[in-house]
Amino acid sequence: MNSLIKALALGPREHIALVGGGGKTSLMFALAEELKRNGKRVIASTTTKVRHSEALQYEKVLLVKDEEAWTKKKAEGFENEGIVFVGRSILDSRKVEGISASLADEVFQNSNVQYLVVEADGSAGHPLKAPAKHEPVIPSSVTIVVALMGLEAIGARLDGATVFRVEEVRNITGLDTGGMLTPNALAKVFLHPAGLFKGTPETARRVVFLNKGDLIEEETKAEELADILLADAEKKINRVILGSVKEGVYKISSNPS
Repeated sequence: MNSLIKALALGPREHIALVGGGGKTSLMFALAEELKRNGKRVIASTTTKVRHSEALQYEKVLLVKDEEAWTKKKAEGFENEGIVFVGRSILDSRKVEGISASLADEVFQNSNVQYLVVEADGSAGHPLKAPAKHEPVIPSSVTIVVALMGLEAIGARLDGATVFRVEEVRNITGLDTGGMLTPNALAKVFLHPAGLFKGTPETARRVVFLNKGDLIEEETKAEELADILLADAEKKINRVILGSVKEGVYKISSNPS
């Protein structure tokens, strides 16, 4: 399969939150571009921070500080300007400060917005992370949460080269620093209450995206991880995608509806 829309099983209107590591920014841009090609109206944003250069990949960067500023910009009809990235301000660090969760909810409530895609945490470029106490920041109107992991994490060691927030991953997996990140250990990062889906609204679908399949020679361990996630007794995970945003190829495993 080479369609993200189909891989994610998107409906006609979705608020999508991306969490985890291993390619959130690339996935958000690729998804926004595919939705645009299909004639959809898309807004991209973040509830954390992104590099200004990343925000500038989109046709327009719109800065709104609060709901009043959003209402004014909305009245100006900016939706016709292609994919718009909405942020709060540009910081001295040359990062774009994200919008609040409540403003993201307000943006999605605008009937002219068909798809809102937000990055809800950061990973500093690492393939694997677990959330700190203050993250992820997931708006209440989110309809689907996509938790990403770079497949190069499978079989790697639990250390700062592979993992963002090593201590949090240690606490969730029970591994010591330097321990091997097996499929069983990695599954805990997705399934644990303090793991990647922490703060997901009850009504939102949960999708695991195992990205960077182009970096692994064989898929056996990745498929093992997918099987563990879908076999969870609580059926928390609706769907697992094994693939590569870079190559635009996706393989799907899912629980029956």
